[in-house]
Amino acid sequence: MIRGILTWKRRGKAAAGAAVIFLGGLGFGAFRLANSAVAIPTAEVMRKDFVDTLEIKGEIKALRSKIIMAPYSAGDLQIVNLVANSAKVKKGDVLVQFDTTTMQQKLAQDKSSAKSSEAEIQQSQAAARLKEEQDVTDVMKAKFEAEKARMDASKQEILSAIDGEQAKLKVVDAEQTLKAAEAKLEADRLSAEADLASKKQKLKQAEYQVQLDERSLESLTLRAPLDGVVALQNHWQPQGGPAPFKPGDRAWPGMAIAELPDATSLKISARVEEAERGQLKVGQTTEVHVGAVPDRTFEGHVEAISPTASLDFTGGWPIPRNFSVDVAFSETDPRLTPGMAATVRVAVAKIPNGVVIPSGAVFRKAGRTVAYVQRGSKFEETPVEVSRRSTEEVLLARGLQPGERVAVKDPTLAR
Repeated sequence: MIRGILTWKRRGKAAAGAAVIFLGGLGFGAFRLANSAVAIPTAEVMRKDFVDTLEIKGEIKALRSKIIMAPYSAGDLQIVNLVANSAKVKKGDVLVQFDTTTMQQKLAQDKSSAKSSEAEIQQSQAAARLKEEQDVTDVMKAKFEAEKARMDASKQEILSAIDGEQAKLKVVDAEQTLKAAEAKLEADRLSAEADLASKKQKLKQAEYQVQLDERSLESLTLRAPLDGVVALQNHWQPQGGPAPFKPGDRAWPGMAIAELPDATSLKISARVEEAERGQLKVGQTTEVHVGAVPDRTFEGHVEAISPTASLDFTGGWPIPRNFSVDVAFSETDPRLTPGMAATVRVAVAKIPNGVVIPSGAVFRKAGRTVAYVQRGSKFEETPVEVSRRSTEEVLLARGLQPGERVAVKDPTLAR
């Protein structure tokens, strides 16, 4: 009897334990199912205007740019310092510094020549003043002698005939001497003026050469004419072929050293196929996404579309023929630079009052297009018919109702 009672108690405990385990398993399974349903992200089926967008890839380019060239007539053009490629600079910043040693030596020599010309002018002026004083003295002396000879000749009535004739001859000699002295004075003045003019011309040429040297010396420092991003130009290297300029390289006069695009004239240059071109129109608004500037979206508009197709040498082989499209920015950002890749989304159509879901909520299953509608803690596979697609949204022709929630991740693949 006692043994039967003990056996019954053991069986009761085992049954109770099994019941606890069973209920726990049900609870854990329900928890996992509910947790799985909640873990899958969902989105609401919306009734709204559907904007059909066309996405095209392009590259930022500058409509205007400044070419930074090596100066002409500036002597030896060896680069001493050079700004880094792709460096952002402000107007007035130094881009290229050439070696100034030769030009500084030439400037010093020409300044010395100018000072020598100034000294020669001063010497000529001093010599001319001395000669002028001597010539004036000689003229005054000749005038005195001529006047004296005339006075002596006026005494002819009281002199003998011979003395009178001699007095007349002295007058003639004295007057000739005066004329000669006056002529010499005038000739020396003209000679001094001509010599001074020649030396002043020499000084002027020397000063002009100094000015040229100073301008040439200044031209050996190339500064940025505007804000922008530097694009160093290539030049031929005997070993290695074309390569960007670097410190130590030599340049020819007028050679392009760098290009500085105008940041205020940036645009996006893209290529599109014929079917895409048919959806584009000049003036359409765009959203521009630049990978190098991920924290914002830029507004823009289609500025130009080529009327004819042309060869696209960047499209691989065989070379395709497509159409070029230019997109203008409606706003600027100092971080935008030429060469950056950009994605342009163009609103090509607008369908009002449509049933719209995210593009990530549509799946292909066994050749059918389906969506997974949330029904409590489960998702029900529902066939849908897609009318239009954009990059982010899908317009449905049938299959879903506004207000329903759909999975944006395949629940059959969820772990």
